[in-house]
Amino acid sequence: MPAPSPEVAAARAKLAAKFDAVRTGGKGTARRTKLTKHASTGADDKQLQAQLKRLGVNSIPGIEEVNMFQEDGTILHFSAPKVQASVAANTYVITGHGENKRLEELLPGIINQLGPDNLANLKRIAEGFSAAQAAGAGGAADGGDEDIPDIGDNFEEVSKQ
Repeated sequence: MPAPSPEVAAARAKLAAKFDAVRTGGKGTARRTKLTKHASTGADDKQLQAQLKRLGVNSIPGIEEVNMFQEDGTILHFSAPKVQASVAANTYVITGHGENKRLEELLPGIINQLGPDNLANLKRIAEGFSAAQAAGAGGAADGGDEDIPDIGDNFEEVSKQ
């Protein structure tokens, strides 16, 4: 049997060095089985709830939606969240499924929640809407009703044909 190539010998030496650390005894003993620990989120949730209880948060019932306005103009929207608050610690906890949405998607129901910092976004949307209306009206005046047939004055005669 010929001697292995240098690459194969190097790979075998590297593999042997890797598995030397997992032996519990000498050369003829079995390898130690490595137990993997699965991280559970349940423990994290319990720790978080314990810390919130320590802060003295109370659940606030009856909140249908929560909207958080972000700097880039998008909105983090929670529908039917669980809201907890501790006024003394100035801490609010919102739990639920959050979605990133644009301001246009939540209009008109969100207008009463808009502050002065979001008025610029609202003006931008209004300008875009009016520009789209102007473009749509210009297209209709140029002959946008070509596909509508002329039925004349009497609807009954046309429907009998």
